[in-house]
Amino acid sequence: MAAARAPHGNNQPPKIVIVKKIIADGHGGHHGGAWKVAYADFVTAMMAFFLLLWILGATTEKQRKSIADYFTPTIVDIKMQKSAGSNGLFGGSSIIDKDNYPHKAQQTGTRSLTIPSEPSGGNREGTGEKGSLRNPGQTSEDKANFEKMKRQVEQQIAADTKLAKLGRHVRFSMTRDGLRIDLVDDADYSMFATGTTALVPEASTLIGLVADAIRATPNPIMIRGHTDALQFGSRQGMNNWTLSSGRAEATRRRLAMGGVPEARFERIEGVADREPMIADNATDPRNRRVAITLLYRAGKFGE
Repeated sequence: MAAARAPHGNNQPPKIVIVKKIIADGHGGHHGGAWKVAYADFVTAMMAFFLLLWILGATTEKQRKSIADYFTPTIVDIKMQKSAGSNGLFGGSSIIDKDNYPHKAQQTGTRSLTIPSEPSGGNREGTGEKGSLRNPGQTSEDKANFEKMKRQVEQQIAADTKLAKLGRHVRFSMTRDGLRIDLVDDADYSMFATGTTALVPEASTLIGLVADAIRATPNPIMIRGHTDALQFGSRQGMNNWTLSSGRAEATRRRLAMGGVPEARFERIEGVADREPMIADNATDPRNRRVAITLLYRAGKFGE
């Protein structure tokens, strides 16, 4: 807006000139950029929604739980909460901890004491040079002795025609405790006379072979007796608890007669029918068994 100058001698007010400028914006406001961002967000959300529907339809319940745990790692949170150590900035651990396990001075436990040691565990798990559970070299020696003893017993059983039929009743298993030898009954054969702790002759000979094989080894021995779930007529006399512990003790006596020193026996126990081999049939005769376990030798601090 501008005011024109009035002519000389004229009392008329100056003329007002209005200039109107129209600036064209091309093709209109609908071609701005804001709507593109909103549309992209909408398309992304729809893609994520259809991807979710596809995952729900193409996965199992276990797989969906794994996916959910990935996005909400509650297991890690619980592990960190229960780790030994303080509740400082990093919850008692540091960025260089292995497996989120702390190693600060204020922690309440050590890795070798608070984490179970498995036969094939993690990095030096429970088997460190100064550990209190096992010495790696000693454990390797034990495993070699176990394998040698296993071959010896199997060869002696196969060489004796009277004992050959018992081969399927003898089972060797490596456990976290050591080598377990299971003497297992079935529907056609029993290591003990029915309802008693008396070894039948063949079973006594078999345990004698085991005694010959393990006599020279230094490993402690654990013996555990098992029964099936069949009950005795009168519980005031013999029952499955006394039967299982009595059979474990009878096995110990036979090993001792075979030359195994008394000091080697670390634990003798009976668990009745509480640990069935055939879990879905507690009365199965194969649940009747005696387990002889050669234990790993325990290490000591500083070894």
